[in-house]
Amino acid sequence: MTHNNPVSLTQFLIEEQRAHGTLNAELRLLLEVVARACKRISIAVSKGALGGVLGDAGTGNIQGEAQKKLDVLSNEILLQANEWGGHLAGMASEEMDHPSCIPGEYPQGGYLLLFDPLDGSSNIDVNISVGTIFSVLRAPEGVDPSTDEAFLQPGTDQVAAGYTVYGPSTLLVLTLGQGVHVFTLDREQGSFVLTQRDVKIPVQTREFSINTSNARHWEAPVKRYIDECLAGKDGPRGADFNMRWVASMVADVHRIITRGGVFMYPIDAKTQKQGGKLRLMYEANPMSLIVEQAGGAASTGRSRILDLVPEKLHQRVPVIMGSREEVERLVGYHIN
Repeated sequence: MTHNNPVSLTQFLIEEQRAHGTLNAELRLLLEVVARACKRISIAVSKGALGGVLGDAGTGNIQGEAQKKLDVLSNEILLQANEWGGHLAGMASEEMDHPSCIPGEYPQGGYLLLFDPLDGSSNIDVNISVGTIFSVLRAPEGVDPSTDEAFLQPGTDQVAAGYTVYGPSTLLVLTLGQGVHVFTLDREQGSFVLTQRDVKIPVQTREFSINTSNARHWEAPVKRYIDECLAGKDGPRGADFNMRWVASMVADVHRIITRGGVFMYPIDAKTQKQGGKLRLMYEANPMSLIVEQAGGAASTGRSRILDLVPEKLHQRVPVIMGSREEVERLVGYHIN
């Protein structure tokens, strides 16, 4: 169906509900609440120093990372927005040790929400794009939704995933398992409007995204891949490659979804003990579902990320995702 008039997120979700039948009213309302919370975070981010929200909060999260004031504020916005609607059985956040229970005075729903409230927050104080990542799971029957165990489901079980980019414009990128769609926040109207339907990652690419300051710690397959890219036209790839690194996963992956490439935060000597750098439940799983739905691939280097059965709520994993051909090449280097 084509539309001359702008299609709002609400209209898009209602039409998806009619077309596919996989999206029920409860999930639709949950996604609308998450989007509203992201609008509030977008406003807080855009105020910058005027809102008094820059700098460190003076606290740490479970990963031992210093929290920014906006990390804490974004986490609170998402918790408060979602706790009363009756769509959720529980929530888990990268910023909290354990799941957050739905207060007793509110009804419980059939879903679990996981989120990284402000990804790339180290970039806040220098005014570089940051974002929110979220994942939706079904609450398993017979398992207490306030326990970590309720959330330990493989990425293939996600019913929806998305992220917002707070950049020059605020974008919401969403998958319900039927392709990837992009919405832009219309600040005058106060609503997200569909601007790209069924986005596909370009298959062939000449761009990679990795923190090269860790080069001395890399495993041999990653070193080989990057060396071949850097050798350019005279090397085995026969082409020149560009490198981009924002240090905000949302911004780096969004660039790859838009124009192709491969994003890597591989395991290396520095992150070996903890299993990787990025979190499986809050970052790797939702982003992997989005990337795969956009025609790309996502791997640890040795196995598909979405197939991993999580052992811990804050488990870390190596991440290689983006254009399918490049990810497959990297996996081949790891296996052979």
